[in-house]
Amino acid sequence: MTDDTAAIAQLHGLRASIDNIDAALIFLLAERFRCTKQVGVLKAEHGMPASDPSREEQQIARLRRLSLDADLDPEFAEKWFNFVVAEVIRHHTAAAEQS
Repeated sequence: MTDDTAAIAQLHGLRASIDNIDAALIFLLAERFRCTKQVGVLKAEHGMPASDPSREEQQIARLRRLSLDADLDPEFAEKWFNFVVAEVIRHHTAAAEQS
């Protein structure tokens, strides 16, 4: 096997792993949103606000610590969390409007 052939085989193997990880992430995100939608319904039923800034701050601090342990950029982890929370709040607001 030439160096190029070995590199191409390795590239295909790494991409297959990335594809598997991406699939797992999608299913994990779907499960997360199933849970947060239930939170949104509960909040709507009890007149609670869609957003909980205190909880969000705690989660950001927690995820930043986890990201450091995982050798992941904490800034990226925070950006990801903020992106997800924006979608969660959108769902919670929609649930409140439907109540």
